[in-house]
This record gives sequence, C-alpha cells and structure tokens, in this order.
Amino acid sequence: MAIFNKESLEALRQRVDLAEVLSSYIDLKRAGAAYKGLCPFHDEKSPSFIVQKGDSHYHCFGCGAHGDAIQFLMAHQKMSFSDAVENLAQRFHVHLEKVEESDEKRGPNKALLKEALQQACLFFHFYLLHTAEGHEALHYLYGRGIDLAFIQHFQIGLSPKASNIFRKSMHSKGVREDVLVDAGLLSSTKEGQWREFFNDRIMFPIHHYSGEVIGFSGRKYKEETFGGKYVNTPETVLFKKSRVLFGFNHSRRRIAKERKAIIVEGQIDALRLIQEGFNITVAGQGTAFGEGHVKELLNLGVSQVFLAMDSDHAGQEATAKIGHLFQKEGVEIRVAQLPKGQDPDSFLREQGPAAFQKLLLDSSDYLSFLVKHLSRDLNLESPAAKNELIQNATKLIREWDHPVMVHETLRKLAHMMKVPEEFVGVGQDYMPNVYIKKSASVGTQTIDPDRILETDLLRWLLLLGLEQTRLVDLVRANLKKEDFHVAICQKIFEIYRENYENHRPCDLLSLTIDLNDAEGQLVMSDLVQKKVNKERAEQQLIETIQKILDRNWMEKRENIKMRIQSGQCSDEEALELVKQFDDLKRHPPRVLIDL
Repeated sequence: MAIFNKESLEALRQRVDLAEVLSSYIDLKRAGAAYKGLCPFHDEKSPSFIVQKGDSHYHCFGCGAHGDAIQFLMAHQKMSFSDAVENLAQRFHVHLEKVEESDEKRGPNKALLKEALQQACLFFHFYLLHTAEGHEALHYLYGRGIDLAFIQHFQIGLSPKASNIFRKSMHSKGVREDVLVDAGLLSSTKEGQWREFFNDRIMFPIHHYSGEVIGFSGRKYKEETFGGKYVNTPETVLFKKSRVLFGFNHSRRRIAKERKAIIVEGQIDALRLIQEGFNITVAGQGTAFGEGHVKELLNLGVSQVFLAMDSDHAGQEATAKIGHLFQKEGVEIRVAQLPKGQDPDSFLREQGPAAFQKLLLDSSDYLSFLVKHLSRDLNLESPAAKNELIQNATKLIREWDHPVMVHETLRKLAHMMKVPEEFVGVGQDYMPNVYIKKSASVGTQTIDPDRILETDLLRWLLLLGLEQTRLVDLVRANLKKEDFHVAICQKIFEIYRENYENHRPCDLLSLTIDLNDAEGQLVMSDLVQKKVNKERAEQQLIETIQKILDRNWMEKRENIKMRIQSGQCSDEEALELVKQFDDLKRHPPRVLIDL
C-alpha cells in the first residue's frame, strides 16, 4: 500500500492557507486579527465560526466544531482523507510523493492524468466553438435548446472526426501518448498505430466531485457515426463507472446539506436541471445505476431521493430498479411522473422550473409507483392476477434491510390491495438482510473489541482535545501508553501526548506526518469520519476510560489466576499471587476525575 511521504505532507502543511480554503465554502469576513462567518455545521444567525489569521484551525463557539483544513473537507465536503489531501495539494500547488510499502509496480501518475484530461477538455471545447465541424455540432445543440451560455458553463465540446488532430494537439501541449492511453483517450492498434478513443462526438466532461475532469461521455449527433448513442471513457485509475455520478461536482454540496437528491437518466437532463437551480441532481454514468452509485449518495446522508426518469418503458424499469435499491437502504423514494414522450430536459424547456417543482411536490411514493408498475399487464379484477401482484410486491419488499420499512410498507400494501394484513405477512417473523450479510461473512471478518474501544478514546482526543483541554488532562491522568493493547493506537496516543506536552501541533495533518505509517493514515482517517456527541463529551470519555481500565484490570486478575492454577509456582509464589489477586479484587479501578 502507498502512503503520502512525510516530506510531502510537511510541505503541504506549510503551504495551506486555512482562510483561503474555508472561503471557497463559506462567507468569511475580516474582524481584527481574525475571520468570522456563519458556521456551516449548524444553523445560526450571528457568526460564531472563527479563524485566527495565520492559524491552522477553525473553531465554532456555537456548536464546538473544531479542526484543520483536512478535517473541514472531510466533515463539510464528505471527502476521504486521501481526497482531502490531494484536493489541498492541487489547490496550493504542492507535489505529493507516495512511498510504496512493497516493491510492486506503481500505477499511473494521477497528477499527469488529470492534467491530460483538463487539456483534452479545453481542446474539445475549443474545437466545438471555433471550427467548421464544430459549427455543425453547434447547430444540433441549438436545435436541442442548448444555448451558448449553457455550452460554455458546462464546457461541452466536440471530438474531431479526422484522426490524429486531437493527438497532435495534445502532443504540442507536452502530453505524452502513454499518459493519454492511461487517461482513456488513446489506444494503439495491432499495426502499431495510434487510435483516438473519441471520434465525431459531442463531449460532456465528467468531473470528480472535487472538480477535476476524470473522463468524458461522448454523444453521437449524426446517425452515421459508428457505435452506440453514448460512448464513455473506459475504466482508469481515476474513472470508475460503477461509482461515478454525473453532475456530482455541481450538486454534491447541496445534497449533503439538504440530504436529498434528484436522479435522472441522461447528462443533458442533469445539466439542464442544475442550470435551472435544481442543483441536487445527478445521473448514473456508463452503466446502469447500481449499488456503487447508491453508496456515494448514502455517504452524504441522503434521506430522500426523487426519481425523474424518462416516461418510456426503459425509464419506468429504471425507476423500479433504482427505487428498490434505495428503499432497501431505508431511503424514502418519491417518483416524479413525466408526461408521456418527455424527459426532464424537454419538460423544463417547455414548461419551466416552476412546473418541474410542482412535479416534485406532486410526486408519488415508491409503493404506489411499484404497484402501478407491476400491474401494468395484469387485470386486477382477476383473483389470480391480484395474487400474482401481491406476491411479486411482497417478495421485493422483503428484500429490504430495515424491519420498520418492511413492516410499514407491507401494511400499506395490504391497505392498498384491500386484503388482511396477515395475507402479506405482517406480523410474521422477519430477519433483515443486513444480519444475513453479516453472518455470511463471519468467517472472513474479525471484529477487534480492543481496537474499537481504543479508537473511540483517540477520537475524543483528536476531535475535541484542543478545544476542551480537560478531556486531554483526563486521559493523561488515567492512562499510559502501556494501557493500550493495539500497537497503532498506542503509537498514535504516544505521539499525541508528546506533541501536546511539548506544545507541538496535534491536528490531523501534523499527527499524520509524525506517524508516517500506512496503517496510521487509515486509522486517522477513520477517526474523524465518525461523529461524536459534543454535549456529552466528558461523560462519554470518562465511560471509555473506565472501560479500558476495567478491561486491563480483568486481564491482570485472569493472568494471576492462570499462573496460580498452572501448578508451576512454589508455595511462597502462589501465596504472593493470591495476595495480589485479592488486592486487585478489593480495589477495582476508578477514573480519576478531580484533577
């Protein structure tokens, strides 16, 4: 596994301007030697979110939010640790080096791929706007109601019909052929010739949620163009079709804030909605909308999803499938039914944003849609057909992972179909799929209670220790590094303690630099991704300390007991061990609170 090397992270720490990072997401105003703004982590009318000039930490005096630039990106933008580091490195022009822990071949350089894709995006956009071939494509786009402002805002482009124009242009920009191959823009033929992946297609850039171009979707606009309607970038180290959501870079922030999303089929549908202010919209990319796409939205905490698929048969089938995937995870689904023959793009152009908003307000729940969808070819006047519908619907509902969702939906199904609740299984024993999944993997996954307990304690230190120093003092007064059983947790604790006592930084980036350890980087990332209850911080920390002390106390007693029963001790040694055992039993550990 590769980790960011110490020198790279140290260079990044020196270059990061926290106020500049935060200003991209919240409105900060100068107030003396500090910057103030409304906290993005809770609703407030008076600014209590503070960044001292030149400091590497923010702090909210309203809700207690505290952290560095990486923690902000992870908490506010829902980035992973690696994504946050790479985002900051790109913003502040720091070249990141990684150290391989094995001698395995390194993959393509991501920075070079991103630069190649950005140059490609600029080329395609220029080619659309400033060539005769591009003007023909523009005529097609204008006919679809896509104007110049739309094209420029979303950097829509055109790939040339003729070979080698694109490759030669990239070569003139210093982009090598091997980089273009790794980026999915070029391939070599059996004859040793270069072949451009996209030809004679309108190009829609696909972005990572942090903004970088990671691939393209090419749409043909002439019948004679070879291939399917859409051709997408092949799988690369940057572009994973099963997880990439088109439009995510425009909508991610608002989705995370409002916990709801709109899902459509096509790129133009998504961009049209985003342009009209519905910037909670995404579309699947390259493959059918699947579990990977669902997971990306679940990671943002979505609780409600609107499905606005095309009104044709394929669109309705997609609605049924996608809705099932989200309902399975306990997410509420609303189905916006478009008029026959229309998609979101055409509906918006003809009837406007207000009409689409009403479409969302009038949307139906998923069960109502499902019953209508499953009964489209059935005559419900027939008892056999009605039974078939109920059996099919019940089978799908019982695949969901949340018992309350299953129970309440089955009750609603019984009411809709006018049958007794027991006929659809309400009240029967139910084993959620989530437990089946866990039991199926018992043989391959190991839960380490020591690791869970010790990372819980470290989480309090990392997330709240600098703003509530009494928490650090409580830990220092009650625990030593020997009290930790998990090696990496012991290492993190000792580095934190030494930094704290010597007045050195204890933020996420600084501790990661000092760790310089692959496992440590993963643990540090996991620590800040789980929320803590700040209102009960001291009480819960004391409980965690007590659990660690109790665990170690019980283990000491058990070890003494085993030595006594081993039969390998002399009478004098056995007597001494009995005294130690009794002394431990009489004096169970208690957390030292009065410091």
